[in-house]
This record gives sequence, structure tokens and C-alpha cells, in this order.
Amino acid sequence: MMFNMTAGQFDLVYNSLSFTMASMMASTLFFWLRLGSVNEKYKSALTITGLVTFIASYHYYRIFNSWVEGYAFGATEDGTISDPTMTGQPFNDAYRYMDWLLTVPLLLTEIVMCMKLSEAEISSNSWKLGSAAALMIILGYPGELLIDSGLGMRWVYWALAMLPFLYIVYTLLVGLNAAANSEADAGIKSMLNTACLATVVSWCTYPVVYILPMLGLGGSNAVVGIQIGYCISDIISKCGVGFLIYNITIAKSQKGY
Repeated sequence: MMFNMTAGQFDLVYNSLSFTMASMMASTLFFWLRLGSVNEKYKSALTITGLVTFIASYHYYRIFNSWVEGYAFGATEDGTISDPTMTGQPFNDAYRYMDWLLTVPLLLTEIVMCMKLSEAEISSNSWKLGSAAALMIILGYPGELLIDSGLGMRWVYWALAMLPFLYIVYTLLVGLNAAANSEADAGIKSMLNTACLATVVSWCTYPVVYILPMLGLGGSNAVVGIQIGYCISDIISKCGVGFLIYNITIAKSQKGY
């Protein structure tokens, strides 16, 4: 759904999308250029870390272009720049959900692959967490289309998506706690627990941003709040957690684990 925007609102989203895209691109280059510094055992985890930010870079490029194409600026008679007008091109925010459908399961996989688990346990946990993440995204998307009307149903989709979300939170904080604590090195143990906690904390921002329209933020204000909120959440959960994964793989490689 498209709404009229002020120049200030347009620029806030424009700059947020641009900053997030640049963050994803820079993170991708860093992770992949540092692949040679980690042990072969952890190269897959760091490759996936870079893949997450690479996929996000592509989708933010598409979201950014869609935002720009949705609005046009024109000069007034006195030469000043007016607020943008809608061009008739729809803003396709579905790119964001397509991104999450790919990157969220990978985010969880990169964490599991850094833990002291057997190959069978890594595979099992990755499939369980990845499937729960995909279900969470699929359940949440229909409600995202409801901005100014049908907010009761938006609550329903939010509640449904929270079920697999809570399973993921439980698994990261409780289910995998034993694997993290089995690390002999206290520093690595702490970093693994921090990565799980940071993932959970950063992910908790998504359901908060999701309910902004249900808290009274409507129309263009809701769109701006949602776009900026998701940009912040993605930078923390993809770039921020990605650097935690990088530190874990480097530390384990240096100690020969």
C-alpha cells in the first residue's frame, strides 16, 4: 500500500535503505576476504556469514530501487523542491520477506556450525531451526500487507508467527546451551553465548516493529517507522552477529579447536 510522503519522510527511508545496503556490502567483502584466516573446519560457517550479507545486499538494492521508483520530485514555480508525489509504481516490500526467507535460516545455521556438535547434531539442529524460521516468515508476511485496515488480522498473523519464533528463542538460549558450555576455552564459551543472546535480542526488535501500526502509527508514519526499524534490526542481526561469528571462527582456528 502506497501513501503520500513528505520530503523528510522520503529521505529518512531513502538514507536508511542506502546505509543498510552499504553495511551489508562492506560486511560481505570483509567476511569473504578473511576466509583464508580461519581453519578449514570453520570456513563453511564464515562463508555462510558472508552469504547472508550478500543476499541482503541484493535485496536491499531492489528495495532501494523500488522506493525510488515509487515517488518522484518536482520543482514548484518558485524553484523550490516540493514533497514527492506517487508515480503509480508500487513499492515492493516483499523483497524484504524474500530476503528473510533465505537469510534467517542461514543465520541460525552459521551459529550451529560454530558449536561443538557432531555432524549429525549440526544437520538436525540446522534443519529444525531453519524450518521454524521459514514458517515464522511465511506466517508473518500476510499481516505485513495490512497497514491501515484489518489490524485485527495483523495481530493474528503476529501471534501465529510468534510460535515458531519462541521455539527458536528457546533453542538458542536453552536447547543449545549445553553445546556452548561444553567449550573448554572460557573466552570461546562466552562468545558463543553472546552470539546466541545477540541473535535473540536483535530478533526481538522485529515483532516490536511489526506491531507499530497496531499501536496507533498509521499511513506514511507507519511505513517510515517499519522501514527504519527493519533496517536497524537487519544491520544488528546480520552484520553485528556476523562479526561475532567471525570472532568465534578466528578464536577457534588460532587455538586449533
